[in-house]
Amino acid sequence: MTDTLLDPYRAQSVCSDPGRMSEWIGEVPRDLGELRRLVSGLVFHYRANGDVAGHGFTPDRLGEIDLRYAEEQFARLAELKPGPLGVAREPTERILGCCRDFTLLFVSLARRIGVPARSRVGFGGYFVDGWWLDHVVAEVWDADASRWRLVEAQMHEGFLDASTGAPLDLLDVPRDRFLTGADAWIAARAGRLDPEQVAVMPELEVPELRSWPYLTHNLVLDLTALDGHETLLWATWGIDDEIGADGPDAALAADLDRIAARIADPAVTPPELHELAADSRFRVPEVVTRVWPLDGSSRRVTLRTR
Repeated sequence: MTDTLLDPYRAQSVCSDPGRMSEWIGEVPRDLGELRRLVSGLVFHYRANGDVAGHGFTPDRLGEIDLRYAEEQFARLAELKPGPLGVAREPTERILGCCRDFTLLFVSLARRIGVPARSRVGFGGYFVDGWWLDHVVAEVWDADASRWRLVEAQMHEGFLDASTGAPLDLLDVPRDRFLTGADAWIAARAGRLDPEQVAVMPELEVPELRSWPYLTHNLVLDLTALDGHETLLWATWGIDDEIGADGPDAALAADLDRIAARIADPAVTPPELHELAADSRFRVPEVVTRVWPLDGSSRRVTLRTR
């Protein structure tokens, strides 16, 4: 991929731009392994390790999971621990968030040092054996190998793949252990992936959060992230509001087949992705519905345009 085609992935998006917090962030590691380790200590997963109250988080902190923009996230980190970004943080000195937030901060800092980077929304096969769970990782351009490689910004060093028992390569996640939204859709349509083993969490028996509805949701989020809008995972709009528990109808499924095939093509260009994402069924609108993952309540939210 030429430098010109990589330029959109060096530029900050509305969501990844650190904005007014750029000066506070200061210098960050140029080594991607060090950068990954830094970011893994900035967020505490709101569903990890049981009830977060047991780790010192008060109920008023739960609202942090709705921080959409890296600028807001860095500002909150500065409030929680004013010192340099690279100093180790206790759990309560991190923001509450999820995989999307680890990845967004990694992408923001990678772009800051000129590394082409982007978020990929899909499913991890390394959390629970036999399941593909809702997840977001980063993708960085490896100039030496002339390819994109997946970076797991959330998990700790030495993390073991629950299915293989082997340590996961956090700086080059195998493509058969994380499936992008496009790759998961293609595999499910071809019968290589059982859609009933795809979910936000195995125990979460909500039809919209598993199988074909969620394969559709994450395919759309994968497309919009590639086009530069790394939205919250619980934002819904467009076709999310039209799909029932059985997933999309035949006509829409055929359109999604075409979109997934283009996204999965290594030769796809940013202008092509932008054209796909401009479709009114998939385009991120000015106002989305935020479905609160903790209790299912919803409200309308107006997004930034810049």
